[in-house]
Amino acid sequence: MNKLIIISGPSGVGKGTIVNELLKKGDYALSISCTTRPPRSGESEGVSYFFISKHEFHSMIKQGGFLEYDKHFGNLYGTPKDFVEKQLQTKNVILEIEVNGALNAKKSYPQALLLMILPPSLEELKARLNHRGTESPKKIKKRMERIEYELSQRDKYDYTVINDDLQRAVDEIEEIIKNS
Repeated sequence: MNKLIIISGPSGVGKGTIVNELLKKGDYALSISCTTRPPRSGESEGVSYFFISKHEFHSMIKQGGFLEYDKHFGNLYGTPKDFVEKQLQTKNVILEIEVNGALNAKKSYPQALLLMILPPSLEELKARLNHRGTESPKKIKKRMERIEYELSQRDKYDYTVINDDLQRAVDEIEEIIKNS
C-alpha cells in the first residue's frame, strides 16, 4: 500500500529541497495543489499548480473534492482528492503544505504520515530566510512571527526531523517512511 506523506514546517526550513531529493529517488510523486491565484512567471498548469477560478474552487468544495483547502493572501489553495488518490495507485505521494492544511488533510486522510521539518535553531532559520534574498525584511519578520504558531503544532505530527544536514534529514525521512 502506497503512502500519503505530508511534509510541512516553517518557511526557509528546507522543505522544498528535501522534497526534491526524495523525488529524485523515483519512488515518489508530488501532489499538485489547486489555486485561484494567477500563474507566476515560470509556473505552468498541472506542474506548478492547477490554476482554477474561484467558482470552480467553490464547486469542488461543495462536492468534497479537496483533502484540505485554505485561504492565503486572498487566494484559495487546496489539495485535490482525486489527483492524490490516482497518484497513490502507483507511488507514495508527497504533499508539501503548511501546518493548518497538513492537519486538515490528516482529518480527511487519517492514514497519512505527517512529518514536520524543523530548523537546527531559530537563528539559523532567520539566516536562511535572509540569505535567500527573495523577501523583504518586513515579509521575513511576518514569517518569523508565524513560526511560533507552526512550531507549537509539532506535537500533532507523527514525526519531526531536524534539517541540520540535508542528506542526513533525507535519509531519516526515508527510514521513517519505510518503517511506518
